[in-house]
Amino acid sequence: MRQNEIFADAFNYFVYNGEPVIAPESLTELDTRAIDVPYGGANGAGQPVQKTRDVIKSVTAMTDKKRAYLVLAIENQSHVHYAMAVRNMVYDALQYAAQVEKAIASHKRAGDYRGADRDEYLSGFMKGDRLMPVVTLVIYFDAKMWDGPLSVHEMFAEQDVKILSLVPDYKINLIAPAAMNDGEFGKFHTTLKEIFSFIKYSEDAEKLTEMVTHDERFLHLGRKEVDVLNACVNANLEMEEEEEECNVCKAIQTIADRAAEKERIDTLQNSIRNLMKTMGMTAGQSMRAIGVSENDRKILEKLL
Repeated sequence: MRQNEIFADAFNYFVYNGEPVIAPESLTELDTRAIDVPYGGANGAGQPVQKTRDVIKSVTAMTDKKRAYLVLAIENQSHVHYAMAVRNMVYDALQYAAQVEKAIASHKRAGDYRGADRDEYLSGFMKGDRLMPVVTLVIYFDAKMWDGPLSVHEMFAEQDVKILSLVPDYKINLIAPAAMNDGEFGKFHTTLKEIFSFIKYSEDAEKLTEMVTHDERFLHLGRKEVDVLNACVNANLEMEEEEEECNVCKAIQTIADRAAEKERIDTLQNSIRNLMKTMGMTAGQSMRAIGVSENDRKILEKLL
């Protein structure tokens, strides 16, 4: 995700429906350590709080002949984080706090508080100062549906509607392959298309085979893409050191073989349990009765 082309592609999909509005060359990576310097100085509100984000970049764009700035961040998730809304809220708040502190520090260095009114002087943040918007995008690299809360309000127990209306909400911006339809994958212009579609159908050998058959780009995935798929959905894609591309067809066959093996073991397990229930046999007696092999016996003993 640190590659500007990939990073821009993710945000262009989510914000602009796949239109290439954010240019990769407009992105500049920032330090992922967001530090909130407590107001009141060293003897003020305690120790600084530090959180480390996955990837954070600034964007420079031209809008109505005025230069506009944004801060974009991506959080990569291989598992559902059930407090993600609060986690992201803290990250973004720390980024805003850091911007305020930098503004205050710049005024002190410039000595331009002269002429400022009392409120500006006391707050340190001038009336004309502005913050850069922070947008965080969560990318869920798993074939399962995201079943966690998508906002802070969803994390509350039942509350009085009037009270809840006074509590600011914070929502997650989420990309989850399992929730995407096939037409959406075509809105990506980098290998995110292949990665997300592979993840969505990683447990469906028939659908995966169909996609590979109709899109030859699946036959030429690079090493970075292979690493992502192996780590996130256990794709078992293999590449020799000297190879730069991987043929996904082999992976599909592996997935199909794995599914067939699981189905065979499940069938044996059900047969053994039926014998144990109806005939009063032990697990060992049941396995002997239906002629289970030694290798299968070792697998089934852990399941029964």
